[in-house]
Amino acid sequence: MATPTPQSAPAGLRARKKQRTRDALIRAALELFTEQGYEATTIDEIAEAVDVSQRTYFRYFANKEDVAFAVQAMVEARFFDELSVRPATEAPLTALRSAVMVAWDDIGSAIESVIPVELYMRAFRMIESTPALVAAHLRRSSELEEQMARLIARREGLDVDTDPRPRVLVAAFGGVMRVAGQVWGEGQECTVASIRELTQSYLDHIGPAMEDDWRAR
Repeated sequence: MATPTPQSAPAGLRARKKQRTRDALIRAALELFTEQGYEATTIDEIAEAVDVSQRTYFRYFANKEDVAFAVQAMVEARFFDELSVRPATEAPLTALRSAVMVAWDDIGSAIESVIPVELYMRAFRMIESTPALVAAHLRRSSELEEQMARLIARREGLDVDTDPRPRVLVAAFGGVMRVAGQVWGEGQECTVASIRELTQSYLDHIGPAMEDDWRAR
């Protein structure tokens, strides 16, 4: 193993310090948002809670919306990383399902290194009950689904602008993910295992839900 040079050691130390500051800002922001409301919380209050300046806050986040969705963005990034390396032999829906399951398998520790899962659940509920954040959430979901559709189209060698299947599939997948998240947010069990299990169950129902005759079952 290489011994850190005098130049690399301080750089690594700075990176860890910056990560700790970023994580502290996220946790302070979500605590304040869930306790006193998103609109009522100011950036100055978030910065003060971490004992940093407003200028330091803006080094990490462009606005309040960015910090409100910071953990969600981390979860989404892990999903995209996994989706991009799924085997080409997997069918599109299988690739999406496998990617989200693998992501939930190892994202729990990453979430808990920043905030407690219980706070993640409270933040989810706060987003769902805040009009400005609901609108932002829908906008972000639309953008993410377009990225997913284009990734799936590339996997399958399709033109997403002439073949509707990637967007149709991703719309169904995204809808299921939102429903599973909402049901989890309304529940009592605030664990990563519980949201993974619920997501898996809901994804398993995509096929049966699309059958023509439900009563025949």
